[in-house]
This record gives sequence, structure tokens and C-alpha cells, in this order.
Amino acid sequence: MTYSLTWLADVLEDAGLKVAETPGWRSRGRAEMGAVRGVMCHHTATAAPGNMPSLRLLERGRSDLPGPLAQLGLGRDGTFYVIAAGRANHAGAGRWEGVTTGNSSFIGIEAENDGVGEAWPEVQMEAYARGVAAILKKIGARANMCCGHKEYALPARRKSDPNFDMAALRARVADYIDGKTPPPLIAAADDAGRPTLRRGSHGEAVKDLQQRLQLTPDGDFGPRTEAAVRTHQRRLGLVADGIVGPATWAKL
Repeated sequence: MTYSLTWLADVLEDAGLKVAETPGWRSRGRAEMGAVRGVMCHHTATAAPGNMPSLRLLERGRSDLPGPLAQLGLGRDGTFYVIAAGRANHAGAGRWEGVTTGNSSFIGIEAENDGVGEAWPEVQMEAYARGVAAILKKIGARANMCCGHKEYALPARRKSDPNFDMAALRARVADYIDGKTPPPLIAAADDAGRPTLRRGSHGEAVKDLQQRLQLTPDGDFGPRTEAAVRTHQRRLGLVADGIVGPATWAKL
């Protein structure tokens, strides 16, 4: 079964964010979502090193709580990992802006952080705010419909995540919703002058890329080229975001 949040990846990519789609995410979920009212922010409380070491846990769940545990994971480098298009077990009992149906009404984002003093990289926080803003714009909501798990959960103080200032995040989200956008997260070109390429790009640089990937060099970065880039990135141990930026050009 394909669930309804299949727009997640496109909305985040259209906001200029790095997106890695996990296999089978469109049919992953506990059930279908209800009307999406907002976004709920979490941190993973995982001390393991790496960009998104909690990914498999978020997909599969725990012995006491079946997965998925969020629709989105946010890596330390600002990459969004799309985990589920259906309902996820992330909210529990609580209330925010009159909404008490957390799992069926809020999209959950689990950001990688140990929650006990690990610094939040600016690239991750920028992606967090920009991603939330993009989702809220899609559903026609304002920044007040972004809440932290610690704000939603009942009884009070049942949860402590995320361990940053949610009011400050909402202020940043409001700015992004209103069009006060920051510089792109991904460099426009690498040190050799090769442009960053993604779906929708055209031209000679795309032809060069396609030849390297042994594809027909038509100069159009479409779905087939993106799929080939993701496959190549996985083989090279890179984040499979389908974007050819400086790191991917270096490996090519």
C-alpha cells in the first residue's frame, strides 16, 4: 500500500535541501495519516558517531514500540532521510494547539543528536528550520504548528526533546515561511568550477555526468539520471541524495 505523504521528498528537495529516500518509504507506515496539522520535532538521543546512525531504528522500531518511529530523520550534515509516507509512532499522549492526535496529525522529524550536550551544527539547524517551513507551507499552516515533543507530551515534563529553544526555531521557521530564505545549503560549484547538479538541471555538465555514469548523454537531469546518481552514491559510501555536489564530483 502506498501512503499519502509521498510529497515529502519533493517538498524538501524543492526547498533546496539534501534528501535521501530510504528504500520502500512510500509504503512504510503504521496506517494512513489523518489530516496533517503540523510538524513535531525530536532528537534521537543517540551518541553513536556518524551522520544518521539511528536510521534503521527509526525504520524498524524497538521491541517495545514498532516502527516507523518518524516520517523523517535529519542527519548531522543536514540531510533529510525520508523514512515513511504513513503514520509513525513518534508522539504518544499529549496536546498542542488543541490537537491531541499526535501520530495521525503531526509529521515527526527525528534529528540525530545525543541530547545530553552534543552541539547542534548550524547546517543541521538550518535544515531543520527550512524543512519544517517547507512542510508547513505545503499544508497551509503557520509556524505555531511546529512543536517540540517536550511541548506536546503529557503529563508535563514527560519528554525533554528536542533540547534546543523551540521558540527560537519557530521564529526562524516563520521567517522562512515569509520568504526570508538563507543561502543555499549546497555549494553552487566545486573548486574545479563544476556546477552542483540535481533533478531539473540541463546542459553540458549534465552530459558529462551522464557519460561518467554510462547513461545516454542527453543533457537532461531527469528521474533516470537521479536514480543512477543515488545508486552510485551508495556504492561510494556517500549520502544517496541524488545531488551531484562537490563531494560527489570528487568521487566521480
